[in-house]
Amino acid sequence: MTLPAAGRDMEDGTDDDPDGNERWALALSAIDILAAAGNRVGGVLLRARPGPVRDAWAAALAMVLPSRRLPGSADAEALDGGLDLTATLAAGKPVQRIGLLQQSRGQLLLVPMAERLNPALAARLATALDDEAPILILFDEGDPDDPERERVLPALAERLAIHIDLNAVRLPMAALLAGEVPPPLAMLAEPGATAKDPETALSVAAAALGIASIRAPILALRVARAHAAARGAAGELRAADMAAAAALVLGPRATRLPPPPEEPPETEEEPPPPEEPPPDQEPPPDEPPPPPDDSAGDEQDQPEPPPIDPTDVVLDAAQTALPPGLLDALAAGTMRTPPKTSGASGAKQKSITSGRPAGVRPGMPGRGARLALIETIKAAAPWQRVRPARDDGRLAIRSDDLRIRRYIAQTQSTTIFAVDASGSAAFARLAEAKGAIELLLAEAYIKRAEVALVAFRGTDAALALPPTRSLPRARKELAGLAGGGGTPIAAGLDLARTLAEAERSRGRSPLVVVLSDGRANVGGQGNASPQDAALASARAYRLSGIACVFIDCSPRPRPLGAELAAAMGARLVTLPRIDAKSVVAAVKSATAAIGNI
Repeated sequence: MTLPAAGRDMEDGTDDDPDGNERWALALSAIDILAAAGNRVGGVLLRARPGPVRDAWAAALAMVLPSRRLPGSADAEALDGGLDLTATLAAGKPVQRIGLLQQSRGQLLLVPMAERLNPALAARLATALDDEAPILILFDEGDPDDPERERVLPALAERLAIHIDLNAVRLPMAALLAGEVPPPLAMLAEPGATAKDPETALSVAAAALGIASIRAPILALRVARAHAAARGAAGELRAADMAAAAALVLGPRATRLPPPPEEPPETEEEPPPPEEPPPDQEPPPDEPPPPPDDSAGDEQDQPEPPPIDPTDVVLDAAQTALPPGLLDALAAGTMRTPPKTSGASGAKQKSITSGRPAGVRPGMPGRGARLALIETIKAAAPWQRVRPARDDGRLAIRSDDLRIRRYIAQTQSTTIFAVDASGSAAFARLAEAKGAIELLLAEAYIKRAEVALVAFRGTDAALALPPTRSLPRARKELAGLAGGGGTPIAAGLDLARTLAEAERSRGRSPLVVVLSDGRANVGGQGNASPQDAALASARAYRLSGIACVFIDCSPRPRPLGAELAAAMGARLVTLPRIDAKSVVAAVKSATAAIGNI
């Protein structure tokens, strides 16, 4: 079978994705590395939507390593095993059930839809990786273009050495229709020179790429050694091994580009003059060079290249596997730490009455708490031999055996726009704020989210739009909103904070989005300037713990906006050319973070 060339158009074979071939080759090389390293590298986090590319990689993996699949209904007992209730009651003695972690020891454990994995289950898998039990293959099937997409628990993803993104890879349609599956990839690159001090090189490269985790260079070193073992040279790391580790481990974790190398200062040095013979000595006559010895030319081995510092090799290789969108985010200045797990419409709160099931805990049923019958019986069954038997033959259940169900309830969110409606640029800010509100309200029904708007101009602030999910009402209320006049930032921040606290008292998760250039010229009492009053109002946000975003929409951003954002504890987003879609993107990113607090 031939290796399908990735990155080619499915119809005419033209190369429309220059990174497809390299990412596909990396994905296949990861199979050889897993076979050589086993559970020492944790496993693979594969980001790919369901489709032929992911299926082709999974089929290639199945040709090399045996695997088990984690059922979608699996819980902690399915992982660790536990009391087999049916067998226990039939045998009259405790009968244990073997869990998936023990069954998968030394094998692959495939986890589909890993981005939707229960956090408690994900945490248990992370703990199992510390014990080197299974080799995990996590399939992250989230939409890469959705800023609110659910994400794999960071504690779990961090323990998997290899991260691969195949969302941009395309395979030839003819190979897929023929059912051809590529074999595991033989190492294609030349080994290169021996790597000198690989541990230091990987650590320096991780720091240059903005990777804070100490696990990353450790796992990269294990991957490099496994890569060397796969090509039959265990114990000797060369440049190709370091490059593979950088592309599979460090590159996908990068949060910034490495700084450019420093060029040595240019010095003009004159070449030394040729040596002249003494005046009383004649120069020797030119002698012809000796004839080459053809007999020994083929038998001499080429000299081994000297060891090299692989830091530059590692950085160059890592930059070929940067996370999608990293360069655009860095260029736009909007790079942010991704949310810890899934995006959400509001903060998560523990509950015993309603919400998403989140396991059980000891407790008394009643007042809304629901009895977990099976878990209660499982807790009581092992003690039946030592407890006095009941006259009716039923199980002897005590209060400490009782288990109640736990839930996680998702609160609803309210986004409050505080818009600077003063000055000549007020109309542009108001227009884009209205556009952002309409875009958010288009999704409000699904997420039960509400939107409000506070406008401040002249000498005061006003609630232009009370919290609502109604798009017609928002259009009607905002149709005649006027602009111009002074900039009372303190009044606007105070009114928005008061509204946010009221929403929080209703059990909702408020988010305040401020659109301003940060320059106040109205407000302040006594000797306090308008800017000092604005800073005092901003500090109240940090004390109250209200989530907020400050969007500096001035054509030339000044330190005033950054100072206000820092005082509020807000995310600072700079949008010299403000538009509704950019505002919505900032709101969604902040809302996703609120959902994981």
